[in-house]
Amino acid sequence: MNYYTQRFFSICPKTKARVEYRLTIESQNVIMVEDIQQAVADFETGDYHESIADELHEKFGGTQTLDAHHHGTDIRTTRP
Repeated sequence: MNYYTQRFFSICPKTKARVEYRLTIESQNVIMVEDIQQAVADFETGDYHESIADELHEKFGGTQTLDAHHHGTDIRTTRP
């Protein structure tokens, strides 16, 4: 099993606050680090947490956990 963890920031589309994310991907496949970095950079302008999780899972598959800290609330979304 391969484990990839990437931290990134995105802007909340509603409040325009900067949100910190932590993506963890568990996969049998090899995923290029540059592909992960480019994918998360595409969210710099902001989207909702659950939508980001859906798009990343569609792109990379595997088992994914997306954690965020947003206005004092911690959010965790998992995709099988």
